[in-house]
Amino acid sequence: MYYYLNYFFIFSILGHLLETIIFTIFDWNLESGFLYGYWTPVYGLGAVLILLISKFIFKKLNVNKFLEIIIFLIVITLVLTLIEFIGGNLLESLFKKDFWNYSNHKYHYGKYIALDISIIWMICSLIFLYLIRPWMDKIINKIPKFFTNLFIVFFILDLIFTIINKVKI
Repeated sequence: MYYYLNYFFIFSILGHLLETIIFTIFDWNLESGFLYGYWTPVYGLGAVLILLISKFIFKKLNVNKFLEIIIFLIVITLVLTLIEFIGGNLLESLFKKDFWNYSNHKYHYGKYIALDISIIWMICSLIFLYLIRPWMDKIINKIPKFFTNLFIVFFILDLIFTIINKVKI
């Protein structure tokens, strides 16, 4: 359990950092995430889903490696795209604002998903699973449970304060 929680927190923070850098470089007037803390949970959720799908579904397939990768890429792209669609609609309904909008992309479906972005998620998933994860596993397993527990407390408090102060019902 701590393994997945550590991935969730690390990639939530890395995703927030990445978005902040990209938004600054391109001078986009957007904010990364909806919480007060320096994390964007959709990235952490995506990392955990990639791990779970690769462990519980694809390790049980009896196909060659190339076919396994192709099936993985299709499934994970659909799952991450669905998460982005659900997340965008959920955030809009809770906060009464768009945190991102892909309407100006050529192949978009509504505001929250677009083909080019889904392809980016697919490529990032492949890089994460086959290049980053083997290296990260060495670090993840050395994180003391105390730090993970501390992050859990901070995250829960952040969710509570966000709901109290930002959610528009």
